[in-house]
Amino acid sequence: MPELDTIRGLAILGVIFYHGFYWAHDLAAYSPWQRIFLKAMSVGQYGVNLFFVLSGFLITGILLNTRDRKDYYKRFYLRRALRILPAYYLTLLILVIFRLTSKGFLLMSLLYSSNLSLLFGVTMSYTVLWSLAVEEHFYLVWPLVVFGVRREALERICLAVVGAALALRIALSLLGMSELSISVLTPCRLDAICVGALLAAVARREGGPALLLRRSRAAALAAGGAVLLVSAFCAATRTGLAVLHPVRGTLYAVFFAALLLLAARPPEEGLLARAFQAPWLRTFGKYSYGLYIYQGILSFHMGEMRAQDRLAAMLGSNALAMTGQAVLGVGVSLALAALSYEVFEKRFLALKKLFAPGSAAVAPAAPQPVAAAEGLDRRLE
Repeated sequence: MPELDTIRGLAILGVIFYHGFYWAHDLAAYSPWQRIFLKAMSVGQYGVNLFFVLSGFLITGILLNTRDRKDYYKRFYLRRALRILPAYYLTLLILVIFRLTSKGFLLMSLLYSSNLSLLFGVTMSYTVLWSLAVEEHFYLVWPLVVFGVRREALERICLAVVGAALALRIALSLLGMSELSISVLTPCRLDAICVGALLAAVARREGGPALLLRRSRAAALAAGGAVLLVSAFCAATRTGLAVLHPVRGTLYAVFFAALLLLAARPPEEGLLARAFQAPWLRTFGKYSYGLYIYQGILSFHMGEMRAQDRLAAMLGSNALAMTGQAVLGVGVSLALAALSYEVFEKRFLALKKLFAPGSAAVAPAAPQPVAAAEGLDRRLE
């Protein structure tokens, strides 16, 4: 749906800028301005947090809306499979054909466990796949949780998981585990997903949607300000990083949840709401899944090929080489994502209608809070 594509578009743009101008974390900068620019682009890595928040909100909303249906599990898992698996396994097939991955990493990726590869001594070559593994683990477990508890209990579970994930990241960091390992483990990233899930659960309270929309601007300002303060303190002092870096990740998740609500407002309610109606942003959102996969693989290989050094030699400027590498990587990634979606993925997406919910004429009437929450969902889906 178009409104949801704007949120996806913002998330994938963050990731693209991160990988586009910050390839493989070691893009060389030869001037203070280039270093400042790369540091700013590195914030794009938190686009993954936005994807997680959005996924938690959307998936939990779907599950809450359909848990009274007899085909609850079948419908959810089959629709998710049709959306996620085709492009994912096509990517793995490409890696095998062109011999671009090790057997160990391929095996773990086939089982959606690539984020665990570091724990088994397997090099995590294509780092974007780790987040897809986290999502898949969430898909496997969360329907059971939503089906088994009341909405009120689900809110408490979400809050508990947010706190537990943050505490786990801090504990592992204090114990000396690498930041990369902590960043990719599923239990360590559930706070962002459950912030989105909590949003979906609260939206189904009596008056919940209006309450969320009313408080979204203040929440965005508070969380955004906290992120800036923590980031500035870390940059200035380089102290307390084992605690502050994990805290910053959770603050980003809260900020993105508030941003998601701000984007759901009617266009006449503000400049930000109108900005999220931009067609170009929806285009990036439409192809965001393929973009995420293909740009990650492309960025890895451009780093391996030392593309920046080659372009700098051709263009005579490191700044032009950085920009040229980014434009080339983003352009090729977008072309591949559009081709994959239009030619391949759409064939599977068309099958989702076989598992669509029943018509409104035969469905039971929704209680007022649920109907209002579904109205909010429709602005965010």
